[in-house]
Amino acid sequence: MTTAHLEHTAHDHVHGPDCGHTAVQHGDHIDYAHDGHLHRAHDGHYDECEPTGHQPCDNHAHIHGPDCGHDAVQHGDHVDYLHDGHRHAIHGDHYDDH
Repeated sequence: MTTAHLEHTAHDHVHGPDCGHTAVQHGDHIDYAHDGHLHRAHDGHYDECEPTGHQPCDNHAHIHGPDCGHDAVQHGDHVDYLHDGHRHAIHGDHYDDH
């Protein structure tokens, strides 16, 4: 799975451990949930962190939804749920890891 490089322009907020936004470890970087997007620091600016590809999450017995207790983040055309240190997105009859 790869991630597209799409710069998030006009972003004057600095993300970090005390910024108040949900931080999620994502591979070799940290994403921050902010304004309905997932942002990552990259070379002095922030990028939208949009995964490409399809990576099913195996053995996921928990059902995500509005009352599941996990943070939901609008991510492009779907919702990611922050769970167990990564993001899950509903895809058909299973969840994908993002």
